[in-house]
Amino acid sequence: MRDDNSATPSGTIALAPVTTPASAVPDAPPTPTPASARPASERTGFLLASLGVLAFSLTFPATVWSLESFGPWSLVALRSVLAALIAGGFLAFARSARPGRRHLGGLLVVAGGVVVGFPLLTTLALRTTTSSHAAVVVGLLPLTTAVFSSLRTGSRPPRAFWIAALAGAAVVITFTVAQSGGAVSAGDLYLFGSLVVCAAGYAEGGRLARVMPGWQVIGWALVLALPLAVAGSAVALAYEPVHLTGRGIGGLVWLAAGSTFAGLYVWYRGMATIGIPRASQLQLAQPLLTLLWSFLLLGEDLSAAAPLAAVGVLVCIAATQRAGAPRGRRAPQS
Repeated sequence: MRDDNSATPSGTIALAPVTTPASAVPDAPPTPTPASARPASERTGFLLASLGVLAFSLTFPATVWSLESFGPWSLVALRSVLAALIAGGFLAFARSARPGRRHLGGLLVVAGGVVVGFPLLTTLALRTTTSSHAAVVVGLLPLTTAVFSSLRTGSRPPRAFWIAALAGAAVVITFTVAQSGGAVSAGDLYLFGSLVVCAAGYAEGGRLARVMPGWQVIGWALVLALPLAVAGSAVALAYEPVHLTGRGIGGLVWLAAGSTFAGLYVWYRGMATIGIPRASQLQLAQPLLTLLWSFLLLGEDLSAAAPLAAVGVLVCIAATQRAGAPRGRRAPQS
């Protein structure tokens, strides 16, 4: 650059180097934002909900094992007592504050549906039906949970979500009808009732998990149900015989520590992260996992239709996850 009118001797004018801001450098890495962390959070929620489904998939085989030692009423009561003692120990160790009165109603719904209703109805059903048959009937739980969630929170999942969910339910229903020969037994009625009470408990628990840690949701629900469980144990054990076996005790321990406490802990955390409808659709894989455990642990026959149903269910799971989060007002925070 030349400047003949300058007092500076003729020549090139020295310019001070200009520092380019880091934000203007094309290759500079972008500054992390909350949005960039969202996919990792969703992956964590997906993983936690999946671990919950894995724990739940062992529930029916463990129940069959437990029925070798306990009657149905004794089993459900003892399962709730042991799970409540575990939960109470964790709550005391963490010095968790008691839930507010505004949350007690929701916790009672969780206790009635997940801690008492679902275990009792499915245990009664498993006296007359197989673990594999119960698994495919309860495969309708994701759809019923999504319905309860929509009614409770006002969420509106997109149309693609409902199409995939209904397709998954159709696969489960077709598989169930084919396995049972089209007949509906008393055990099926127990199972259909369990769908309703469990879906209500899941939806309410998922809502509460947005305002308190998921493990506290199931923990306080178990503690609230403890007096009823203790009374039920005393009465049931007086009338139902007990024949202790290794499998019976092992099944009871898993039901209390695995399915009821640990499984519900990760399940509610997952639902709070990725949403109740999307998490509930992961349970479409639960019947097929239970079929596998029923074959490996109980020696039940695995029909040739199971692999086809597995493929159909997994396709529906992928479709519901791609459909995205539901639209509508946020869940109430109280």
